Amino acid sequence: MPLRHLALGLLAAGALAPAAGTLDGPAPGAAGSSGKSIGIRLVDAPVDARANSRAWCYIIDHLAPGSVIHRRVEVSNATDSPRTLSLYTAAGAIRDRRFQFAPGRTPNELSTWTTTDRSEVAMAPHARSMVTATIAVPRDAAPGERYAVIWAEAVKAPPPGGGVSEVNRVGVRIYLSVGSGNPPASSFTIDSLTAERLADGRQVVLAQVHNTGGRALDLSGDMKLSNGPANLSAGPFKVETGTTLAPGNIGSVTVVLSEQVPDGPWRARIRLQSGPTKRAAEATIRFPAAVGTARAIKAEPDTSRLPMAVLVIGVVLWALTTATGLLVQRRRRSRREWSAAGRDL
Repeated sequence: MPLRHLALGLLAAGALAPAAGTLDGPAPGAAGSSGKSIGIRLVDAPVDARANSRAWCYIIDHLAPGSVIHRRVEVSNATDSPRTLSLYTAAGAIRDRRFQFAPGRTPNELSTWTTTDRSEVAMAPHARSMVTATIAVPRDAAPGERYAVIWAEAVKAPPPGGGVSEVNRVGVRIYLSVGSGNPPASSFTIDSLTAERLADGRQVVLAQVHNTGGRALDLSGDMKLSNGPANLSAGPFKVETGTTLAPGNIGSVTVVLSEQVPDGPWRARIRLQSGPTKRAAEATIRFPAAVGTARAIKAEPDTSRLPMAVLVIGVVLWALTTATGLLVQRRRRSRREWSAAGRDL
């Protein structure tokens, strides 16, 4: 008996197509690198979050109970055939250091608050269309952060005589914090670095991160090695994307070295960021000579690059101190000159 329906959930959720639907990668865009698929991207971002790169990929906001916001998303059909896209919102969650997508149209609290002005869009080949999403937070909503996904879905019917129905969907994540006042701050610490050697010989560094803030984190970054054998340096090596930590969570981000390096010791410096929130840390590590995991090394916060605000404050304080010193010297000089003039008289 032929299989008549097979859901091929092309979720754009991993490294295969990070820009597809803006679900997992830092760059918004249409789905599929071949230009033969459907896509969705966020068009709007809050004015106060436009410096946050994540806010251009995902709907990220903080709303008081009873608030309503509107966000535009653009859907596209990059195929050579007409497509009818279904638009709906379904549940999302953060589990096991990943943003998880609920199957099908499974709802949660946030998805029931979110609607689109059209539930279906008929699209010509290579066409684009704008859709407005509305999030209405109930007045009795409890404080806290919630997650969901706005999906655009196309179903390709099976061929005559039976076959497979292909379901292709792409989406935009929603990270919504509910509460009064200003949004919770984003913050995290890099606690330790651990060197590993995999069975295939690849060298890996795991950085343990603690989300100490009030918002979820989507972590990216890089790592450099210095002060190695014969004073060698290596890198930078990119952090594998896809790690998401909910507030309070502790988890690891992974750096797989793209080249073989001596076992060490090395001074490893890792830089991580989630939107505008950035941290850096260092530790001295050594890779195991055989397959296995070395002892976790406590990371030291890297203060070699102070934030611009700290530098500005330092310059201002230096200027004030210098000006005060000059003023004191001038007053003392004036007093001496007056005293000398008095004696002459």
